[in-house]
Amino acid sequence: MDSQKEALQRIITTLANKNEELHNFMETLNHSLAGLQVNSNQVVSDLEEEFDTLFAILDEMKESMTNTIKQEAARKSHELQNQHSQSTSALESAEELLEFANNALHIKDEEEFAKAAKQIKDRVTMAPAFRLAMKPKATDSMTHLMVDFSQERLFLQDLQFLPVPRAPELDAQDCQVSDNTVSVAWRMPVEDSKIDHFILEYRKTSHEGLPRVKDEHCWEVVDNIKSTEYTLPDLKFDSKYMNFRVRACNKAAAGEYSDPVTLETRAFNFGFDSSSSHLNLKVDDGSVEWDPQGGKGLESKVKGKENKGSAHLTNLKNMSRSGTPSPKRTSVTRSPALRGGRDRFTGESYTVLGDTGMDCGQHYWEVKALKDCKSYSVGLAYRNLGKFDQLGKTNTTWCLHVNNWLQTSFAAKHNNKAKSLDVPVPERVGVYCDMDSGQLSFYNAETKQLVHTFKARFSQPVVPAFMVWCGGLSLSTGLQVPSAIKSLQKTENGLGGSNSSLNSMPQ
Repeated sequence: MDSQKEALQRIITTLANKNEELHNFMETLNHSLAGLQVNSNQVVSDLEEEFDTLFAILDEMKESMTNTIKQEAARKSHELQNQHSQSTSALESAEELLEFANNALHIKDEEEFAKAAKQIKDRVTMAPAFRLAMKPKATDSMTHLMVDFSQERLFLQDLQFLPVPRAPELDAQDCQVSDNTVSVAWRMPVEDSKIDHFILEYRKTSHEGLPRVKDEHCWEVVDNIKSTEYTLPDLKFDSKYMNFRVRACNKAAAGEYSDPVTLETRAFNFGFDSSSSHLNLKVDDGSVEWDPQGGKGLESKVKGKENKGSAHLTNLKNMSRSGTPSPKRTSVTRSPALRGGRDRFTGESYTVLGDTGMDCGQHYWEVKALKDCKSYSVGLAYRNLGKFDQLGKTNTTWCLHVNNWLQTSFAAKHNNKAKSLDVPVPERVGVYCDMDSGQLSFYNAETKQLVHTFKARFSQPVVPAFMVWCGGLSLSTGLQVPSAIKSLQKTENGLGGSNSSLNSMPQ
């Protein structure tokens, strides 16, 4: 019966997965159909705009050339009309002189004839008809303003759509994910020397397999990539996967996208559990800071009640006046009113836990102390800590502790034992937890130099743990285990004797 239920459950899981794939595929088809209509309309609109632009240029050229023809015709007409007017005047003068000469032939008086002949001779010498050029200053030909569009016509008749590059080929096996960077490589199916650049698009996603049309993240774009590979640096891996696609572009057009690939980008993501935070700690998204005023709002409630322990009230007043009680004071305040929530640390356990537990696998995060931080601890703990427990003082907590108050110390602490560390305090501490092998290691996050390693048989899930007094810490999560630390793990076991004197195997 149980085996049949298991088989049926497998069938149901397979069907559910297939149904989800079909829904995603149908959404893709619907998106493509809608996009096809929009894009085809846009292409037609762009084509009409191009032709309208071409028509506008032709109309402008036609108007300009027509004006040139009209101006040339007007110039020639003016010159010919001017010559015609001059010729008309010369003809009238010549006809008048001819008539006067014909009349002179009939003069009988010799003296008068000689006088008329001399007048005719003088007038002929000055006559416009003999000084006028008998050649037109302009011709009636306009062929010099003719145009030949035969080449342009052939060019327009040969007009085609722009050449579009083929889609690149993107293979997940050619991509590499390490150290919070993603290197993506692709190739062209056919070599194309006209490719000008590539466009890479990527987005984070929580879904494995083919990208979904409807996703919580939008595509981000990297343009003008000149080679067939690109590396995205300094990423925060706060999602399980990332989608990638790429397209090729020439000077004319952009091609189709490659088939998308989905790469796994798992990393340990967590934040501060504000419900566990001590009242004197102010918790933000990625930081925790000491706040000496944090518990004062509740102190007035305590004063308004009858309290049998007068010494207890005195401690409260002293803490209120000093504002920053020493982390080394052994007395603790156990007032229920100052405990805050049921799981909140109180007294002098200035502690806050992470909001995500670990029960298997390898995890890594980094912590940086804010400037002039007096005292802080970074490490791991079980969730069942007491409200007054301090990191490193129980057998269920492991930490590095830095103290810059009165005297400087740097130590690894566990089960109320401390080992001084004779190395400089890193500006940024890298914390590596391997739940499978029971190992907790601290590194200089900048140099990846090992600072200390605990060996422990974790009997239950653990959470990141932090203590802050007079200062603050900033937290960096969504980080993969650095490859340098992975390579150091082989040698780290050999260094365990010198770096793990506080190793423990809690019950």
